Amino acid sequence: MGLMARVLTFRKDRNRGVPDISASFTDFWVRPIVETANVTELVRNAARPPAAGPKVCDGALAAVLGQPRLSDAERLALAPLMQPRALQTGAAVFVRGQAALNLVAVLDGVVGLGAAGDDQQFHLERCVHGPAWLDLSSAWLGGGHAQDARVLKAATLLELPLAGLRVVLARFPDMRERLMVGLAQTVQSLTGATHDLMSKDAQKRLATWLLQRSPVQGEDVAMKERKRELAAQLAITPETLSRLLRQLMREGLIEVKGYSIKLLNLAALQHLAHG
Repeated sequence: MGLMARVLTFRKDRNRGVPDISASFTDFWVRPIVETANVTELVRNAARPPAAGPKVCDGALAAVLGQPRLSDAERLALAPLMQPRALQTGAAVFVRGQAALNLVAVLDGVVGLGAAGDDQQFHLERCVHGPAWLDLSSAWLGGGHAQDARVLKAATLLELPLAGLRVVLARFPDMRERLMVGLAQTVQSLTGATHDLMSKDAQKRLATWLLQRSPVQGEDVAMKERKRELAAQLAITPETLSRLLRQLMREGLIEVKGYSIKLLNLAALQHLAHG
């Protein structure tokens, strides 16, 4: 009698007090086979190369580090340091007070800087559209990040560990100037935003923003930001932004079409922004 036939016979004899050995048969024969298969799969997975992360294209890297294009030697030296990562909308990039060990850039997508409240709401203060530096200063200061950063639109980030970057900069001194230029551009942008906030009312700030985006009359201004993001940049509420846009439309200065704004009276907008 075969082994499986014996198991069936024992099952039939259960009512006559004969023990059922089917369970022990499964434990003894089947489970080792399953466990062996699991181990085999683990070995196969371990042998597979790790999944490739997002690639850092030369165009985005040049936009962040500036021109001229990196030399082959500089690119080769930076390659082991570059840590790209892709994050989906809503993901936290870093939190306020977290130790800042890396220089962080946005290669594509949008990341918001602001403060995450106790109510889990994210209070947006400004947006960074890639490619651009997100935090170029905190790591140099040896402290923590000054703000919370959260992804507003699926983004690819690039992190450069400062400890390793110091070694590269010692070999390639010209790269220091690239970082200095990036830091100067950030400071200049924040200085201009602070000046506008202190010296201009909301309507003037909106007119200035429109002129910066499209200084040519009749040209469309593409709205890359959502209303909430633009309002945060101008330090106003989304409701105030809607009201100001309607006011400019009534005065014949702009025309809003979907996600674009056409400047109809450039001279009047310039007078509004600087008057």
